[in-house]
Amino acid sequence: MSSSRARLPLLLYGILLCSSFVPVIHSTRQTIQSIGSLVQAGSNTWDKREVLPRDGEYLLGIKRLRRLYCNVGIGFHIQVLPNGKITGVHNENRYSLLEISPVERGVVTLYGVRSGLFIAMSEKGKLYGSGHYNDECKFKENLLANNYNAYESATYPGMYIGLSKIGKTKRGNRVTPIMTMTHFLPRT
Repeated sequence: MSSSRARLPLLLYGILLCSSFVPVIHSTRQTIQSIGSLVQAGSNTWDKREVLPRDGEYLLGIKRLRRLYCNVGIGFHIQVLPNGKITGVHNENRYSLLEISPVERGVVTLYGVRSGLFIAMSEKGKLYGSGHYNDECKFKENLLANNYNAYESATYPGMYIGLSKIGKTKRGNRVTPIMTMTHFLPRT
């Protein structure tokens, strides 16, 4: 690795000489040193990864307005009611419109636009509407082989959002991503 870095200034100097139509009159030593300093400065930035202090902030990326459709039973859209109850509804309505916002890589929040509540999951796997953003509102968005998504609690791994055949929420610890009741299709 270090031998290739040592050869890089000479390679750049050769490219510079070959591509220039004006004869090089300046001192060769000074040109090689200036190219070498440019390469050295550039290689330092290649080695370092920029770390941004964003991990704890909410709403870092693009917000998507979607309805999450679950093809279980007669088919349901998940909805967030103003009283904090999460259920499934067959027909789209104003409470089924969700804002999906990334908070970390692969982790999103689901926010009911009309109700003003986040979908959250308790440590017992129960879904509820939260008025404030907290760790229980974070869900890992997993793309499945059938192009549906499964939403796993980021705080309580192994617990998934799921709807029963009659549109009631299932406890997160009673469902797995293999079950179709955890498969959601984001629709506009």
